[in-house]
Amino acid sequence: MINDVFVLDAVTHAYNHTRENWADEAGGHSMVEMAYALAQNPPDPRHALSKEVYLQNWSVDDLANLLFRESQTDVAVFHPLAISSFKDGYVSTAKAAEALEKHPSRFIGAYICVDPLTGPKALEAMAEQKDMFGDKTLGLKLYPTSWQGHKPVSWQMDDPTLIYPLYEKAQELGLDTVAVHKAVPIGPIPVGKAYDPSDLENAATDFPDLKFEIVHGGLAFIEETAWLLARFGNISVNMEIHNIIVERRPRTFADILIGMCHIGGNAILDRLFWGSGGTLCHPQPGLEAFMAFEFPEDKLENSGLFAAVTQITMENKRNMLSGTYARLHAIDLEACAKAIEGDEFSRAPGEPLPEPYSTIAMADQVEKDRLVHA
Repeated sequence: MINDVFVLDAVTHAYNHTRENWADEAGGHSMVEMAYALAQNPPDPRHALSKEVYLQNWSVDDLANLLFRESQTDVAVFHPLAISSFKDGYVSTAKAAEALEKHPSRFIGAYICVDPLTGPKALEAMAEQKDMFGDKTLGLKLYPTSWQGHKPVSWQMDDPTLIYPLYEKAQELGLDTVAVHKAVPIGPIPVGKAYDPSDLENAATDFPDLKFEIVHGGLAFIEETAWLLARFGNISVNMEIHNIIVERRPRTFADILIGMCHIGGNAILDRLFWGSGGTLCHPQPGLEAFMAFEFPEDKLENSGLFAAVTQITMENKRNMLSGTYARLHAIDLEACAKAIEGDEFSRAPGEPLPEPYSTIAMADQVEKDRLVHA
């Protein structure tokens, strides 16, 4: 917990960045370079990693240590990534299953992730992953760009032929949540309108019983996102990458949150929830920055279209860090807290967090790199 607030990280990854995992040279290279560009140059150099260390095959144990030993994250959700420019999808379903099995009280769920371009095989993969993750399956995760051979192909969330069968299959499997990566294109490739969330308008209308999560919502297309949030009660935003922004660019972070509240007001804050990306960057500094964050008063002066956006509250933060996601997925946070009491990641009262990256498999290399650059 941080400041007595329970922290549920709604999207975590154990990436396999290694060249051996690239199925497509250009696609794999552009993705790992983008990931490293997002992670490098943190304000505190203790949270920096050399490229050699960062672009590794991150293990479930490393992810668990970063989240639960080196940060004040309490529980997390694992997202495999079905990006076909990688042999294992960038984050394998096997790692998701391993996380759920090894640390069942800490990894409280996982998302199915499939490549829609594989057609009927995607539907089969959904059923297989539901069997793998069992009752801890929390939703379906999609990426709007994939690869056919060496060619990137993008698609829309309201495609009735390609995508709607996936929603129907999700409902058949007992799932009511679909998350989609938006706003951040995955490399220097043509993507058209695939990362604009406006295609959720038809999807949310045609599938009113599904809840749609815009991952990275508001990092681009802020106005479109604001109108969607104000109009559709079944759309919310997963704040993955926002954790990097609040740490490094708090005034920009304020612009993003205020922008998403521009139409619907402060109530929209309770439709946003925390996600770190796991090994994308160290999870602790973003948490600390978010707990210390307040809207700059000058940003609030002309905020809001129909009513002023007002100062973020501790209750908003509590909801964003766990309450909102728990409500959307009927998760009992008290039961989660009880389940992790005294486990291998628990700290004694007042016990400090370990040094960043001191508990991962490549900790020795991290220390050597620090000595070289000291």
